[in-house]
Amino acid sequence: MAHGEVKHDYHLVNPSPWPFVASVGAFVAAVGAVVLMRGLSDNANDFFFGRGHWTLFLVGMGILVITCIGWWGDVIKESRAGDHTPVVDLGLRYGMIMFIASEVMFFVAWFWMFFEVAIYHYHRAAWEVPMWDAATAEAWAHWPPPHVETFDPFHLPLINTLILLLSGTTVTWAHHALQQGDRKGARLGLILTVLLGAIFTWVQFGVEYPLAGFAFGNPVGQDHGATVYGASFFMATGFHGAHVIIGTIFLAVCLLRLLMGQFTPQKHFGFEAAAWYWHFVDVVWLFLFTFVYVMPYLTMQDH
Repeated sequence: MAHGEVKHDYHLVNPSPWPFVASVGAFVAAVGAVVLMRGLSDNANDFFFGRGHWTLFLVGMGILVITCIGWWGDVIKESRAGDHTPVVDLGLRYGMIMFIASEVMFFVAWFWMFFEVAIYHYHRAAWEVPMWDAATAEAWAHWPPPHVETFDPFHLPLINTLILLLSGTTVTWAHHALQQGDRKGARLGLILTVLLGAIFTWVQFGVEYPLAGFAFGNPVGQDHGATVYGASFFMATGFHGAHVIIGTIFLAVCLLRLLMGQFTPQKHFGFEAAAWYWHFVDVVWLFLFTFVYVMPYLTMQDH
């Protein structure tokens, strides 16, 4: 169908190795993650299965990166060949919407965990758990737990919020410019968005996290409540940070394609999907900033 006249509105893809290759890469990366965190061999010097070794995980991630390049490259070739009819284009849009919806539910899980321990900590403190000592029960009676020094949300977190909101403005500018045929404006808007995304990542992982007054795990001498708070905080904000990195790469690829002249005012769904994803990342951060940064901080001020 790619080289002949289109007889119907649907594109039947050619046989592709990428679904199988992606499955292999995901499996190797998952096993590698287990090896990295827990190990599958008692020999700590085992290059592949010893605890703390990155080998399998990096091999799996490398396979996934190759899969992304090859698979999405095929999709781009299909589009340039004229296989993406209006019906196919609509299907791509529905697919992206469903993907973002699944991502919404992914973050709902982390918010649920955070709210569950934040709202029902009094009930947990009333449980009679044999392994709990008085200090642990006391820790559960308060949220955030004692000895946890929360971030001041109106310093670094507020700066990062402004950075991310500004990046949402620049990506909208780039999209509007492309729709109007202003490739120079689209290029500048995308460059600024990618830079702002990189700055956000640096501020969060390079500046903010090292200053945290709590840890992901349970440092010696601290209580279990501190562990739950740290785990909730770092899982929610860390996964959001990972999505910012993915979105930045997504937009950087769109910038490269724009420089190669692949987008037109009429046909640029790849860029549109990246913009949707970036706005989703923005919205999630606003909820994180409000409920994970601001509310615990204000609660601590009331104690």
